[in-house]
Amino acid sequence: MHPPLQHILLDQTLWLSANRTVFWEEEKSLILADLHFGKTGHFRKAGIGVPQTIYKEDLQCLIATIQFFKPVRLIVVGDMFHSKENTEHDLFEKWRNDLSSLEVHLVKGNHDILNEKWYKKAGIVLHDNQLIIKDFIFLHDYTQHRMKNFEKYSFCGHIHPGIRLSGIARQGLLLPCFHFESTTCTLPAFSKFTGTSNVKRKAGDKVFAIAEDKVFEV
Repeated sequence: MHPPLQHILLDQTLWLSANRTVFWEEEKSLILADLHFGKTGHFRKAGIGVPQTIYKEDLQCLIATIQFFKPVRLIVVGDMFHSKENTEHDLFEKWRNDLSSLEVHLVKGNHDILNEKWYKKAGIVLHDNQLIIKDFIFLHDYTQHRMKNFEKYSFCGHIHPGIRLSGIARQGLLLPCFHFESTTCTLPAFSKFTGTSNVKRKAGDKVFAIAEDKVFEV
């Protein structure tokens, strides 16, 4: 993986990683969205032969990112898990036990439907609607809050943003991206087992695409 890309926002230092995470240096916090852990197991229970290696690769990627940045806090802005409990959650619990000192905060997304007792057992602090730390507010689906006039800069997920890059002969490529608007940053989906939605870029927006192991501004 290439070194993360530095981005300064409200005098705070953010490091954008090709592993689809943001490391907030001042708070030693790793910010990410839409892990959808258990999704491959959910598909297999439905008779769809999705290999479990996809989930294991996502979990290994998360472990490697934590080892690199050494955060004290993990902030997940929704859809940490995909659906009801399955065998893949057992692997997560083992990982959680190995890193029990790490704070894990989850702003619940529409897929986070596990029993609250399970989250508590796994050492996950739940936030039903939002989490506020200093000048930042963490939400899952910003579209549900558009009528609210937040005084904080928001980080959200849910959309799985991507940016389309055009090449010669009408060729194009849709890459996951970090989309920084004037009041909101939409994070890419951490899991690679997700779709990607083309962002509507406006003047003044900053977009950072992710290609293989590199983050770059477009």
